[in-house]
Amino acid sequence: MKKRFLGNTDIEVSPLCFGSLTMTPFQSNLTVEEGAELLCYGYDKGIKFVDTAQLYENYQYIRKALDYIPRQDYIISSKTYAWNEELAEKALKEAMESLGTDYIDIFLLHEQESEHTIKGHYEAIEYLIKAKEKGYIRAVGLSTHRVSGVLGANKYKEIEVLHPILNKKGLGIADGTAEDMVEALRQSKALSKGIYSMKPLGGGHLIAEIEEAFQFLKKCEFIDSIAVGLQSKEEIDCNLSLLENGIYPEELKSTLSHKKRKLIIEDYCIGCRNCVKRCGQKALSLVDNKAVVDSSRCVLCGYCATVCEDFYIKVI
Repeated sequence: MKKRFLGNTDIEVSPLCFGSLTMTPFQSNLTVEEGAELLCYGYDKGIKFVDTAQLYENYQYIRKALDYIPRQDYIISSKTYAWNEELAEKALKEAMESLGTDYIDIFLLHEQESEHTIKGHYEAIEYLIKAKEKGYIRAVGLSTHRVSGVLGANKYKEIEVLHPILNKKGLGIADGTAEDMVEALRQSKALSKGIYSMKPLGGGHLIAEIEEAFQFLKKCEFIDSIAVGLQSKEEIDCNLSLLENGIYPEELKSTLSHKKRKLIIEDYCIGCRNCVKRCGQKALSLVDNKAVVDSSRCVLCGYCATVCEDFYIKVI
């Protein structure tokens, strides 16, 4: 796959980004060896860009893969919920030490909602800018599920990279439509920001329209790369074919058709409400003191699982 520059940075990325949350205990629960093997398989196929986060607790998978993958030929993007200098420094050090690298290519503030949350977290941004000046980071940015998050970022020249949710039906966008997000991101591109999108299939809701879903994103000229959660070699091959040729290979349809992911909440749920509070899509609620999911709203991000102290929630 031909690499592209991420906005006005000097970072070149593959058009497909390996979304790594899917391999963690919160989702498919692959072993470190299995996860690393997948990352290496993707690398050999041309996927030289991986998205991770402090929240995902999966740095060990990537570190293992780096035993095979040349560090200088692999772009790593991580994220943190840090809001001040202390937490940002801790997050960056954790990433570098856990990954066994002396720099992180892209470091993002996780799930920023608007100009107001960016202002509230600006101390963390200032730290990341200083870390970039010292060579520990190559680019600073944010991820967001909101149009207002993109519009807020557009007001800050120092925010170089955006990681927004975008798909043909706008599934998962918390405050607008796909058209609203497209317009905001066109403004971002005009400001020379790098953009790699997430949730092209809206958490699996667009599987039946998978070819059209990828065609929609391929027509979005402002997107530099698309992050897709991958948990098998078949999924890697399928997504590469869709991105490069616009085709869902017939030989993979039967293999992948039974692999539809879903959110599972065990009967042991004690109704603590942590997951309900965490869900940005308002897909979870309590019924008879048990968490239940509205599948029409759930985008299978798996973030609810990270706050379940007893691990009763998984995406499988």
